[in-house]
Amino acid sequence: MRAADRLVAETVRRSGPWLAVLAVTSVLGAFAQLALPFILGRTVDELVAGTSGGTGAATWLGACAAAVILTVLCDTLGVWAAGSSGARSSAWLRNRVVRNVLGVGPVITRRFPEGDLVTRMGLNTEEIGRAPESIVTGAALVIPTAGGVVALTLIDPLLTVTLVAGLVLIALVLRAFLTVSTSIAGDYQAAQSDIAARLVDALAGARTIAAAGTADQERARVLTALPRLRGHAMDMWRANARAGVQAGAVVPLLEVAVLGVGGLRLAAGDLTAGELYAAARYVVLGAGLGSALGYVSRLARARAAAARVEELTAESPRAYGTRPLPPGPGTLEFRGVDAGGLRDVDLVIPGGQAVAVVGRSGAGKSLLAAVAGRLVDPRHGTVLLDGVPLPDLSREALRHAVGYAFERPALLGDTVGAAVALGLDAPAATPGTGRHGASGRGRRGTRTGTGSGHRHDGRADGRGEVVRAAARAARADAFVRRLPLGYDTPLEEAPMSGGERQRLGLARAFAQGWRLLVLDDATSSLDTVTERQVARALSRELRDRTRLIVTHRVATAAAADRVIWLDDGRVRACGGHRALWADPAYRAVFQADTSSPADASFPPGASSPAGTSFQAGASSPAGASFQAGASFQAGASFRASTS
Repeated sequence: MRAADRLVAETVRRSGPWLAVLAVTSVLGAFAQLALPFILGRTVDELVAGTSGGTGAATWLGACAAAVILTVLCDTLGVWAAGSSGARSSAWLRNRVVRNVLGVGPVITRRFPEGDLVTRMGLNTEEIGRAPESIVTGAALVIPTAGGVVALTLIDPLLTVTLVAGLVLIALVLRAFLTVSTSIAGDYQAAQSDIAARLVDALAGARTIAAAGTADQERARVLTALPRLRGHAMDMWRANARAGVQAGAVVPLLEVAVLGVGGLRLAAGDLTAGELYAAARYVVLGAGLGSALGYVSRLARARAAAARVEELTAESPRAYGTRPLPPGPGTLEFRGVDAGGLRDVDLVIPGGQAVAVVGRSGAGKSLLAAVAGRLVDPRHGTVLLDGVPLPDLSREALRHAVGYAFERPALLGDTVGAAVALGLDAPAATPGTGRHGASGRGRRGTRTGTGSGHRHDGRADGRGEVVRAAARAARADAFVRRLPLGYDTPLEEAPMSGGERQRLGLARAFAQGWRLLVLDDATSSLDTVTERQVARALSRELRDRTRLIVTHRVATAAAADRVIWLDDGRVRACGGHRALWADPAYRAVFQADTSSPADASFPPGASSPAGTSFQAGASSPAGASFQAGASFQAGASFRASTS
């Protein structure tokens, strides 16, 4: 728990000035409570003695009122300060955790389910944010306790011995409760995360659940951890009740013991009535350490939560270098790369080429794509872009040089235009080719009108033209213009199909990746005509960029300049599609096309620039699958391949 305790301590230090206000009010309130029994005792003595014509009694009564008012003011201001310091510390911790999680990248999302991450960054950080108040307020209880011991010592040492004996018992109860509660709270929070993770998965698959009619089964799966959660909650309740009874039983026993001893001293003439009253009050204050049970419980939950959050902050964010990207064509090199399922990958991809990455499921295609743009760092080996190791590049140089598009793109931003412009600088540079300029970007663009009257990306800078050009290349511009506000349409008001989302994801990659484009099955939801149009853009407008295309479609592989064939994390072969097609194992990768001979399905020219041979996906009545757009030679024969 040492790392967790350090995180709690750091959170306390980051609570801001309101924590100091809380500390001051807690200390002043504690001293006011400590002084009140003494003032009341002197008031009683003055009233009993009846001296000074009542002037002394009035003075002490005024002092009593002042002490009470000070206590109330301190409590009121303390509540405000506690809330403000807790909010500030929680905000600081959430900001740190979110920044760290996003800085680490996909590695951490593979280790922790999404629901678990949300719980740790939400509920758990909030519990840690309450730790400063618990520590300060709980520590302030020591002042009345210590003051009570000192005051009783001044009144009569025998009373002090009685109080100290009870305080030792209370301290032992609190220590045991802290240890037990921390363990139980950790188990309870883990059960919460389990339910949250299952719920997030269920919400993501809501359509599948509805289609399968398995809502009842899914509800039972989500709530699998509910009995465990209830068990931990009951354990926590029992621990609280047990500690409360143990600590609570000490207080009346102490009062009886002190009053008994004090009564004997009063009868012997060693105490006055006021001193006996003050002693009784000081016993209550001294035993008030038992009221720290609630603060200890909150501290236990904070420590347990800190242990969970610390697992997120322990992962070091990806470090970037400071080097810019020199001029170059976008040559990508893998030197002895080992990463997860990838082993001994040595490749050189010439700049400006379109390279398809194929292989069976689990062969490492997506991992190779992730390593190519440093979404994942390899355990061993180096990846270079135009001769520069990726870790040496600055964050800006790397992210402007590499553009990613995924099978299921996440659209982030307030508007459609902002989603495409994600990551672009403002004002944007309208890049030239990846071969121009050290940063992979070219001359500054200008914002031009479109006739729609909208800014498209929601900003009055040069990004509008970049966004619009990228959307045209991804064949997204037409459907975006049909939206009520065009590029300024809020995302939540722009329902889109899977193919339309993929087109926006492609547009985002085109807008930013000015040296290397990595497309991880990013056209799988496009219709055949749109896919051919995107392929034409890749082979024409974007031909100056290196294109690494993860695909399971035979036509995409046929259209690429080269094919990288992965098998069980290794590069089995690398070359032209026509040459590889002669291998039956290579043909088996594409399953549906395994019965098509290479010379029939892919006549001369099939490996020409993308856009000439993408599958139509149309099937004849017999189930035959044909290609659209292929330039078949006269007399060329081909036969249908059944699916």
